[in-house]
Amino acid sequence: MDFNEAASLIDRAYDQNLSLDPNIKQAVSQTIDWLDKGMVRVAEKSGSDWIVNEWVKKAILLYFKMQSIVRWEVGLFEFYDKIPLKKNYESLQVRVVPPGVARYGSYLAPGVVLMPGYVNIGAYVDSGTMIDTHATVGSCAQVGKRVHLAGAARIGGVLEPPQSKPVIIEDDVFIGSAVSVMEGVLVRKEAVLGAGVKLTASTKIIDVSGSRTWEYQGEIPERSVVIPGSYPKKFPAGEFQVQCALIIGKRKESTDKKTSLNQVLRDFGVTV
Repeated sequence: MDFNEAASLIDRAYDQNLSLDPNIKQAVSQTIDWLDKGMVRVAEKSGSDWIVNEWVKKAILLYFKMQSIVRWEVGLFEFYDKIPLKKNYESLQVRVVPPGVARYGSYLAPGVVLMPGYVNIGAYVDSGTMIDTHATVGSCAQVGKRVHLAGAARIGGVLEPPQSKPVIIEDDVFIGSAVSVMEGVLVRKEAVLGAGVKLTASTKIIDVSGSRTWEYQGEIPERSVVIPGSYPKKFPAGEFQVQCALIIGKRKESTDKKTSLNQVLRDFGVTV
């Protein structure tokens, strides 16, 4: 079965709420296996845009529907779930530190390091990326090459509706401790998010690095250095501070990716 045939079967089954006959089950199972191997992705870059493969998301939703809950044991640990865990990390050239967990149907490229964190089904994590302790990569999230997700960072999952864009972290991004990126936010390449930044689809992202402010929403521009901030907002009960994100400058394009993080922190005083 090829991609086009699987996509056609899955689209029809999902959109028409058909019963899962053997052909549809085969298409769904094949798609989840392709996801696990990185042969298909929930979203792919086309130029500067990201395109969602809706049929792949639909396959994940149908997979949940057709799977039964089972109990299994891994050493001293017991699990009771519909989705099995990834296996064969040695052959995948992926380092996983106990009790790091990735679900079957997520893709971890060679060179990924998964500390005691979590990666959900449909996620794509590219080569050289570090998922640090207690960091999570949600369902369908797309994480690029050489990304560092520091401790307790949360990359949100966006599974429904199928046409919605997932959270996307492009190459060479640094995500600081306890950062949350949710609701389909796009973080462009080489950006630095300082500790505690919270981003949702409605979060104001304010560039304060120039002589006047500039506002973004749902996207962090390339090489931006971002810290948590707030702005005053009037409510019936009075004026209060509302959380936002502040762009305080840019990483220098000429600086080496591995050493630039420390230089950025010195230049802008960002805590990570």
